[in-house]
Amino acid sequence: MDLQELKLQPSEKLFFTVLQGLINKTRPRIILVDKGGEGKEFWIRHCDLKVKKSASAWALFDKYKNEVSGLVLYGNRQNEHFVNLATTISGIKNALPVNDSLYGELQRKKVSLPPVLADLRSLDLETPIAIYEYLYRHYWKECNKRLYISLSPRNPNFIRDLAVATRSAVIWLDIRKKKDSLLADKFLSDMRQGSSFIMGWWPEERTGVGIGTRHGIATVAADFFENATIYAGQSQQIEMAAVPKMPELENKIYLTIFLSDGDNIQYCQHALAKLWGNEKRGAIPINWTVSPALLDAAPQLLNYYNKTATANDCLVSGPSGVGYALIYDVFRKRFNIDNALLDAYTRFSQPYLERSGLRVVTIWDDIDEQRMRMYEKNCRYLYGNTTHDWGKGAPLKTYVINDRMPFIPNRPGYTGDIEEIFRKWKDTIQHFDGKHPVFLTAQGVAWRMTPENITVLKERLEALSPGNVVVCRGDHFFNLFNQANNHYFNLCLLPDISIASKDKKAAISKVADGSPSVAHQWVASGTGPQQICFDFKEPFLINRYVVRHAGAGGLRPSLNTRSFKLETSMDNKSWTTGNVCVNNTGDVSDFDITPVRARYVRLQITDPGKDGRARIGDVEIYGKK
Repeated sequence: MDLQELKLQPSEKLFFTVLQGLINKTRPRIILVDKGGEGKEFWIRHCDLKVKKSASAWALFDKYKNEVSGLVLYGNRQNEHFVNLATTISGIKNALPVNDSLYGELQRKKVSLPPVLADLRSLDLETPIAIYEYLYRHYWKECNKRLYISLSPRNPNFIRDLAVATRSAVIWLDIRKKKDSLLADKFLSDMRQGSSFIMGWWPEERTGVGIGTRHGIATVAADFFENATIYAGQSQQIEMAAVPKMPELENKIYLTIFLSDGDNIQYCQHALAKLWGNEKRGAIPINWTVSPALLDAAPQLLNYYNKTATANDCLVSGPSGVGYALIYDVFRKRFNIDNALLDAYTRFSQPYLERSGLRVVTIWDDIDEQRMRMYEKNCRYLYGNTTHDWGKGAPLKTYVINDRMPFIPNRPGYTGDIEEIFRKWKDTIQHFDGKHPVFLTAQGVAWRMTPENITVLKERLEALSPGNVVVCRGDHFFNLFNQANNHYFNLCLLPDISIASKDKKAAISKVADGSPSVAHQWVASGTGPQQICFDFKEPFLINRYVVRHAGAGGLRPSLNTRSFKLETSMDNKSWTTGNVCVNNTGDVSDFDITPVRARYVRLQITDPGKDGRARIGDVEIYGKK
């Protein structure tokens, strides 16, 4: 149904968006197209959706009206926040919200309507706080507690379909006001840390995101996200792009650049889609922030970016994990989250990061060493993190936790001006002496920066120290940083390693190409035990290895490698067993081992799985000099 073409009134947009949610909660059947900046057909085409246009708005209603239980009436002249109350009740009662004007018009047109299940017109609630207190007392207990939909009543359509399909409350409280803040606390206290989200937006960013963070619940910016019940209803299997080998470590300046705002899934749906089509994309390495919550909200959008990425496009996570969490608010000089809640938040983030293929998190604003340790402990998939230096006081420091996970400040942390980045690093680059590697990070505002801007920036910086500036992907950047500073890093990213197996027919390069997806899995040509050997060309101190099995790429868990062992050697002749795993059922095996110096590492697969054929999605081996 084309909303732009039909020129619907806000009350009609509300009516049909709620209808969409009611009908799509069993399976995706109604898509409402509008004038999204990426184009009406963009995601329909790239998500391979089969659609046909409804003859008219009311023909669509007539087609599905028998699946609707009734109506929720509210008054034209009542406080505008009754729109949110009516939407909430509609999700609970499987009903459609209708105001006086629309109800009268439909009656005059003799549209066959279901019965009225709730009439809000008699309620004497004059203020927003009174309306949401009423919602809390009478309907909150019937709402799903995984989602809190924070949405302006002046926004009649976006994400309301998801609110209705999941029986979630739709609320618009301004946390800058004491009464609103206290009521929001009551709602959020009933939600579950480590499994709940706030979706939508807030009247003011830092107070809104901050109150969610204080409850251990991240915000997924989504107030202009379209057709949530279409895109959330698709396959969640992400086809991750392969990761190129990182450049050789030299005494050069390594710069990595992040584009902001990917935590905002409407940005991922609209603005990023336009930026992604820029003809200069791929000419220079860029870290594009996206939301791990897309795994739930729109997995096929995430797949589109993976499938069309060049070797210079690196997807990373927006702040500060699975959804926007404001860990430390530098403007209010306070931490928003205690250790127990941050522990739940980082544990919640880990599977989303891993299943989405996001190896770097941009943390907002800052974080102390104790909280860094929670990321290191709970988000083992990460290569590193950036913190956000607003330039408020002393420059933020770089930390490395447990000899493996860096936290490096972006300077500047958020700018739409390449001139500011140039000024920030001009002296460092101009006076580079070439005696040791230097590592620099910066973050640009995605709404105001393009691949052209960044290409110009690179050329200007290179002119300050010709031949010495290397702009690189974020995953490469953090591994190169660790290599240069003798911390543990993924040796499988080294440019000159070799991998071999006795099975000459299998595509051995897929063993360690950074993607466990089915198209990137190493599959033995025959059945029975198998062996894969890694030669790192020189000795390293090995302390950890990770194997992603068939299930990590979406295949049946029964095909996961059941039994295997890791062996190490200095000469490729005498081997020492470092770890043995038997009766594995997990999709991912991640083992710390007693550190051992070795040039060669061998993975012996003794029991390949149910059908006897070995499948390895990806292998990582961590070491240092």
